[in-house]
Amino acid sequence: MASQQTSRRPQLLQAGIDAFAQPDVRRKILFTIGVLIVFRFAAHIPLPNVDPEALRRTFDNNAILGFLNIFSGGALRSLSVAALGVYPYITASIIMQLAVPLIPRLQALSQEGGEAGRQRIQIYTHWLTVPLALLQGYAQLLLIQQLGGVTNIGFGGGNTLATIAALSSMVAGTMFLVWLGELISEQGIGNGISLIIFAGIVAGMPSILGNTLFTGVATALTGLITLTLIAIGLVYAIIFVQEAQRRIPVQYARSTFRGGRMYRQQGQTHIPLRVNSAGMVPLIFAFSIMIFPPVFAQFLATTVDVGWIATVAKFLQDAFSPTAPLYWLFVFLLVMIFSFFYTLVVFQQQNLAENLQRQGGFIPGIRPGRPTQEYVMRVLIRITWGGAIFLALVSIVPFFAQAVTDVQSVQVSAAGLLIVVGVVLDTMRQVEAQMMMRNYEGFIS
Repeated sequence: MASQQTSRRPQLLQAGIDAFAQPDVRRKILFTIGVLIVFRFAAHIPLPNVDPEALRRTFDNNAILGFLNIFSGGALRSLSVAALGVYPYITASIIMQLAVPLIPRLQALSQEGGEAGRQRIQIYTHWLTVPLALLQGYAQLLLIQQLGGVTNIGFGGGNTLATIAALSSMVAGTMFLVWLGELISEQGIGNGISLIIFAGIVAGMPSILGNTLFTGVATALTGLITLTLIAIGLVYAIIFVQEAQRRIPVQYARSTFRGGRMYRQQGQTHIPLRVNSAGMVPLIFAFSIMIFPPVFAQFLATTVDVGWIATVAKFLQDAFSPTAPLYWLFVFLLVMIFSFFYTLVVFQQQNLAENLQRQGGFIPGIRPGRPTQEYVMRVLIRITWGGAIFLALVSIVPFFAQAVTDVQSVQVSAAGLLIVVGVVLDTMRQVEAQMMMRNYEGFIS
């Protein structure tokens, strides 16, 4: 009877029960949850000399800040020490990844340095995170000050000490979150940095939905139902495309000695080329770039008192607002461009053809060396068209979702949804790998 009841349980539930039944897996899961709780506590520690009421009014009246607040999990709205999140570290990681093939020393560390070389590149990434966090933090504080959310920001007069204190707190908060993420990667389950971003996005969703429900229940319910259906369809599409891959067959010729004689054996495997090899990186690039025009326009409008400059600033503010069609058109194009750019840069770093030839592998019908590299490149470009178009469509879903549902206060972030789904899938795979080693059924299999 007990076995029949167990067989009737949903596979996901049973896999979760089996995971907690193993002491080491249970410890890793509980450790991960504990670290994420610490992160959420840190997200509610405010910077010194912050007026919460002035901040609330500023964020309620500005769509740009509301858009940025989604990715900070609400930490930016309260201007906490974790307001920058781990995004300066993400930016530093992307810069280092792009710099490796361009700088000979970094390329040598990556290819020949082994584990020590990768650790050295990781240290460089941490060093680069600090100035990026300083620049990003100072820019955000200036923008919020111009909109009336904070005061005493700037290097001059009596504001220098307050500015240094605020920036030091924000940089320290970012590095603390990076440390928490690395703790999860080492001692917990899943990719720590991704889980920190995931926790921030998920933590901000209840307040967004709550604000929508209380701004007009009669119209909001219909819009939320439609919005929920769009989100479900989008999640299905993200999972489908994220898991889609083109498998290129590869054969390996091996020689073994038996009884004093040599035998040649053929082994076959495949190279999995993902349709969306770039992941969420093109979305991060595109949205990061599209933040600059309205922020620059806001800066001009509040600091320069010249007629034609004010007109240009007003045009930029209106044209590149997150609610304007032109903004989303540029997002669409930038996502397409960065999808190809990032995919090709990462592919060049892998030296796929050279590694295959060194290991005695070859693609049937394709000569080793340069012809293999060109063949794989042609296949990769063709399938990247599908991934790039999909990512570009995902990036503009918020614009059409707001137009269809008329729920303007819900800023549905398709980029955030892509991050959430990707992190969940990756974490489930890691838990499944832990369970498969113990002959249990996993979450996915």
